Amino acid sequence: MKTIIWMLLGASLAFASACTNTDTGFFGDKNGTTGHAGFGGIGSAAEGSVAEFQSAIGDRVLFDVNQSTLNSESMTLLSSQAEWLISNNDYKVVLEGHADEQGTREYNLALGARRANSVKEYLVSLGVAGDRLQTVSYGKERPIEICSAESCYSQNRRAVSVLENLGL
Repeated sequence: MKTIIWMLLGASLAFASACTNTDTGFFGDKNGTTGHAGFGGIGSAAEGSVAEFQSAIGDRVLFDVNQSTLNSESMTLLSSQAEWLISNNDYKVVLEGHADEQGTREYNLALGARRANSVKEYLVSLGVAGDRLQTVSYGKERPIEICSAESCYSQNRRAVSVLENLGL
């Protein structure tokens, strides 16, 4: 009888672990990647996929302290994003604005909004339809790095382009 119970317990554990979903869903993974899991299309870097967008193009731009102005490196990356988005009309984009932990919550929410809007305005100027772009600010609420050093702060001052597949 004990053998049967142990076999059933072992089979149950094996089944449960096989069904475990390691996907963290819409709110992101431990590396700060957000939004992509809920929209499908990731896994391989197939042409026109979210994975291709993330790996071949890049999904984030960084900002200087207290700035929402795009630098030349950001403009180059956003130009590539615009080309990809124009070629792949099946996607809408949520532009997430983020800030580092310095400053008040209210200030950083406003700064994140300005960052997301500067990305939106630039993408629209390059020919991406404005109705495909939505902005949201998370301020300092979703840091990638947590520490009180410039190396962490610089990674948190960002705007991230999160794709939503309209074909679903």
